[in-house]
Amino acid sequence: MILALSIVVNASAQSDVQHTPGGASYRIFTHNTGDKIKVSDVITFQFVQKTDKDSVLVSSYVTGNPGRAQVLLADTVKDYVEKNLMQVFPLLTLHDSVEVKVPSDSIFNKMEAQRPPFLPKGSNLVFDLKMERVQSEADARAEAQAEMDKVRAEMANAKNNEPIAAANYIAVHKLILKTTASGLKYVITKSSLKAKPLAGDTLLVNYTGRTLDDKIFDSSIEAVAKAANLNQPGRTYEPIQFVVGTGGVIPGWDEGLLLLGEGAKATLVIPSSLAYGDRGAGDDIKPYSTLVFDVELVKIKPGKHDFAKNIAAAPGVSSIPANSTSASTVKVTNLRSAPSSTGKIIKQLPIGDKLYIVSDKEVGGYCKVVDAKTNKTGWVYKGAVKLIVKAL
Repeated sequence: MILALSIVVNASAQSDVQHTPGGASYRIFTHNTGDKIKVSDVITFQFVQKTDKDSVLVSSYVTGNPGRAQVLLADTVKDYVEKNLMQVFPLLTLHDSVEVKVPSDSIFNKMEAQRPPFLPKGSNLVFDLKMERVQSEADARAEAQAEMDKVRAEMANAKNNEPIAAANYIAVHKLILKTTASGLKYVITKSSLKAKPLAGDTLLVNYTGRTLDDKIFDSSIEAVAKAANLNQPGRTYEPIQFVVGTGGVIPGWDEGLLLLGEGAKATLVIPSSLAYGDRGAGDDIKPYSTLVFDVELVKIKPGKHDFAKNIAAAPGVSSIPANSTSASTVKVTNLRSAPSSTGKIIKQLPIGDKLYIVSDKEVGGYCKVVDAKTNKTGWVYKGAVKLIVKAL
């Protein structure tokens, strides 16, 4: 009797297995009442993709991202797996569950070199599917449009509120800031008389970035990151290194760090137009977010410069043509690393050397210049040059 019962049950299980015109086999585990899924319907479904040996390749239950597709006529679909699934979907209704086995030999027909080891010859790619939602095409389009309208309204609101939120942050934190023509706001919290970088220099920078609600989203400083409970596995806490003025960082950094001497610290309040704009970045930085960075310019590694371009691009700097004699030295003097007679001599400047004046501020009678021949930046005593042309 037991043997007979076993044979009956096995025969019943085998009879549940059916085949699509494309050659896949399927078993429908549930048969819910209601209308069958129609061509052009938009369906949302949970899925588990696995091998014949039940090795899970991907699961929407794990990723949290259900599948979503519009049901198409199978004859219009070229992909072999998708074609077979499109032949199964119209057999189901809402909340139905089905297992679909697609022969791997057909998937990799004429593509044997692309066959992965976990799908050997004679095996199947298995899909366990559960229909979670069925919408008409019109309803799906209307829902998508409503969602898009909602996002647009939220974006417009964020854009309009950005300057208000930034002003509130500045007022609450009692920041006294300077503002550049681009809208970058900054305050130098630790000044430095050392040279400022030029576009093309490599900078080493320590930083902490926060949103206007004072949430720290990134830092190169380990103690700060740990205090903020940042999850940064494998992160090496050291100054970030990049070439300034080349677009390798957000525009607010490219501009702001050119204002600092080596060793200086500053707080940069960077509007979204100089940061991540309407895109945002990750979960913490929403679209139209003004960001606040505490930065320290740890070191400058001089790069090779196209001198004329760098000077023209530097903020607050006038460009003197290379053949100009406006800033010719009239006697031998020294280009120094600091605005003082004790500053290290970088180069002796013979008569006729051309200088570019890169700062309109004098320090103890010294002006910051760049030697046109070597692109070396330093300080020269004002009395040792024929004419100083200050930046506009």
